[in-house]
Amino acid sequence: MSASQLHEDAYSTRARVAFTSELDSLPEVEFRDPDLWLYRKRTVALLKRYLRISIEVGRLPSLLGRELFRSKVTSYRMSSFEDAVIFVHDVERALAHLDDFSKRVVTTIVFQDYGQDEAAEVLRCARRTICRAFPDALDKISEIFLEGGLS
Repeated sequence: MSASQLHEDAYSTRARVAFTSELDSLPEVEFRDPDLWLYRKRTVALLKRYLRISIEVGRLPSLLGRELFRSKVTSYRMSSFEDAVIFVHDVERALAHLDDFSKRVVTTIVFQDYGQDEAAEVLRCARRTICRAFPDALDKISEIFLEGGLS
């Protein structure tokens, strides 16, 4: 073995060790079921239903802020008021698992009915960030809904 081959072999060994230690120090990435995208429309529909029912129950959604009390509650398809309260509570618990930025993205796009371009302007970030964060947030909510039997 020549001196140059020995030097290259030692360099590649050091590079492998350095690369491996870099990988070990990276934060763990959370892998989700790749088929969760199939539930995104259903999840958006459930979130819009949550918005409507939470207002009917007398609360603004937790992501929008404060309490709202109405003098008259309109009719809804839940079999009882208690069912509506339980549904609102379950969705709020699911939304609590999101990070702050994901909550703001979901609020802006689903509850305030902005498009992704408009949401990027409102949230003062790149459109690509919204295009990445919104589906990720929906997938996380979908996963929580599926675990809890809400979908």
